[in-house]
Amino acid sequence: MENFYNLLVFLHHSSIIFASKQMAGLYIHIPFCASRCIYCGFYSTTLLGLQDRYIDAVCREMELRKQEFITQHPTSYPELPTIYLGGGTPSQLSANNLQKLFYNINKVYGPFPKDPIEITMECNPDDLSEEYVAVLSQLPVNRISMGAQTFSDERLHFLHRRHTAEQVRTAIKRLRAIGIQNISIDLMFGFPNETLDDWEYDLSETLELDIEHISAYNLMYEEGTPLYKQFVNSKITKIKEETERLMYERLIDRLEAAGYEHYEISNFANTQRPTNLRSLHNSNYWNGTPYIGLGAAAHSYDKKSRSWNICDIRQYIAAIEQGQRPFEYELLNDDTRYNDLITTALRTREGINLTTMEKKYKDYLLENARLSLEQNLLRIDDNHIHLTRKGLFVSDDVMSDLIWV
Repeated sequence: MENFYNLLVFLHHSSIIFASKQMAGLYIHIPFCASRCIYCGFYSTTLLGLQDRYIDAVCREMELRKQEFITQHPTSYPELPTIYLGGGTPSQLSANNLQKLFYNINKVYGPFPKDPIEITMECNPDDLSEEYVAVLSQLPVNRISMGAQTFSDERLHFLHRRHTAEQVRTAIKRLRAIGIQNISIDLMFGFPNETLDDWEYDLSETLELDIEHISAYNLMYEEGTPLYKQFVNSKITKIKEETERLMYERLIDRLEAAGYEHYEISNFANTQRPTNLRSLHNSNYWNGTPYIGLGAAAHSYDKKSRSWNICDIRQYIAAIEQGQRPFEYELLNDDTRYNDLITTALRTREGINLTTMEKKYKDYLLENARLSLEQNLLRIDDNHIHLTRKGLFVSDDVMSDLIWV
């Protein structure tokens, strides 16, 4: 481990520093899960035996994509201000594969800048043993996103989560011990039979942790998931919409009272720290900044087009091993970019800057926003149109009214 760390330091000081900041950051999809949660609609696999070949393939894709981006930017290569390892379960990766991944990121995309960039890794609480945390301490990871979901062991069992509530607390203590000062956890609300008191307990337990960032989502019944099948087969009943709305209201009230900034529909950053703790990587998605996505099912965006790798780990590996990237793409026109703006920027606290919009789309937006403005679901402040507190819970409906058709 020490030799690996020294090598990273050497590469940092000896490699060429690229000046361009045209890319938002690097996303790497790690699809491996020890078991599948019943609600998850993201691409994942339990084929853990493919881990070594998969990481080799991702590193090979880095090389393939390097040539692609050098061709697009012949005078400067884009520096990566953020790196995000998502999944799946990135903490299922072995120490050797994590080391290999960061070695190749540093080699292919340029050195990590002297000023710390945001390098996030999603982790399951039960993966964060003392031994695994020791591995993380030797890597440049400086932000951990952890799927806590709930502090009820009964509800965790319902979701088919592998961890217990106590393991979340233990994992955070271990991360603090190695100096991780930027921790985010995911919460869920709206479980079948969940009460407001149940949700209050989860919020209280979360605030006791005094962490830097919280993401909170209502339980979604996505078609094709085991949870959806239970619902359509009448084995479970959705919570009432009014109760779910009250839970969302309670979430906002409790977290804002505790000093968290509600900067995006589902995301809250602790303002009691000296630095901005919004998720920089995810904020770039909402701000419409380009990004590179590596791995099976990963998406990329360069303002002119969107592309996505095949959602099949075996086919992905086989293609990459042959020197081919298995992907599809979509060329974007102005109408699509407008719709992207509606579904991303409008999610944020700042909303959409009307002064930067082409007149054609600004006029369309304001015309179709008239009813939502009258109903106090949207508001305009300082040439920015944004969702109100009332509009947050029905944001999908508001956005659908603004889409270009």
